[in-house]
Amino acid sequence: MEQAMDNDQALTRTSLYGTAAESTYSGITSFMRRRYSRDLTGVDVVVSGVPFDTATSNRPGARFGPRGIRNASVQSAWARHWPWPFDPFDHLAVIDYGDCSFDHGRPESVPASIERHAEHILRAGCAMLTFGGDHFITYPLLKAHARRHGPLSLIHFDAHSDTWPDEDGQRIDHGTMFYHAAREGLVDPQRSVQIGLRTTNDDTLGFAVLDARQVHRSGVEAIVEAIRSRVGEHPVYLTFDIDCLDPAFAPGTGTPVCGGLSTVQALEILGGLRGINLVGMDVVEVAPAYDHAEITSLAAASLAMEMLCLLAARRVDAKG
Repeated sequence: MEQAMDNDQALTRTSLYGTAAESTYSGITSFMRRRYSRDLTGVDVVVSGVPFDTATSNRPGARFGPRGIRNASVQSAWARHWPWPFDPFDHLAVIDYGDCSFDHGRPESVPASIERHAEHILRAGCAMLTFGGDHFITYPLLKAHARRHGPLSLIHFDAHSDTWPDEDGQRIDHGTMFYHAAREGLVDPQRSVQIGLRTTNDDTLGFAVLDARQVHRSGVEAIVEAIRSRVGEHPVYLTFDIDCLDPAFAPGTGTPVCGGLSTVQALEILGGLRGINLVGMDVVEVAPAYDHAEITSLAAASLAMEMLCLLAARRVDAKG
């Protein structure tokens, strides 16, 4: 579905559907030139950012991730996302909601602010595509999604397991979220999988782990089959920490680890998951200050588009 060419489509587009060309080097940079709006009427997917990075354990800067991903996305907003045979924006009404609001001077209040932000959007019947921020933001997002969908299958791309123990439950830390999510029943580890790990944590908490060496040695098709077998038709939350990619492909992140996936491996794995029951998704840990020529932000925007295509594919395939 095409609309007449116009400038600053983030403000001027009249339809929530379709893709139309606009200069990639100018204008207001909503994600993929979607309309900026807080009106959830008739909306299928809400794109929003959570610019929070005080839970990071190494280099800060992921608070600028949502802005970086939006800026990079306009480079490819002029045409249908390749190589998918359909335009997800022909099938999904998508808006850019802007960013979650919170008081940075009261970090203890931030998790509840993120959870309320998600609950408001989910209550309206919209799906969420969220940009971090550091990876801690996934924890309150999972709380809101599990409240709506029940215990979730987690598909987790990362260099780190993020399951390090936090016995008293008081830490706001980007390395403990999935420890809490598993213990609280937000996710079912027996139906969940972690891809690309390459740091040491001997306790898997029951998650299936397809580490980076296994991805390199087994190949994309085997990894896709293992993920699909693990999650089945269960509702899936997909979270992608950009440090899953090797630093050669994603230098702009806070805790880079050598030996990771290439951008093409990650895109091919995601593309192979067509048909999964995706109910929520995020891309996190993009820190543009450490980036070069926007390659990390561009990778994040491309991965986010793969996720939107997966979501749209359920609708396309259901129509036959």
